[in-house]
Amino acid sequence: MIKNLSISSSLIPNKQRGSVESQVFYLTNRVLRLTQHLQLHGRDYSSQRGLWKILGKRKQLLIYLSKRDKLRYDDLIGQLGIRGLKTR
Repeated sequence: MIKNLSISSSLIPNKQRGSVESQVFYLTNRVLRLTQHLQLHGRDYSSQRGLWKILGKRKQLLIYLSKRDKLRYDDLIGQLGIRGLKTR
């Protein structure tokens, strides 16, 4: 059973395809697809490793964005519906 879990690309304007927001958006779509795949194929360890790498890259981009512009970071977290970063 495959569901369409991708997030609408209308959140990111066409002129900003290389921005941090668009990269996080793209990585979030990949995370959703891989998570769905791993629910069907739980022992696919190569895909698990790929998911961990994607999550790490997304986390780095979110850390960068939160340090540079907190308002854009909060807006992006709200639009994508993902958890914010842990603060110490």
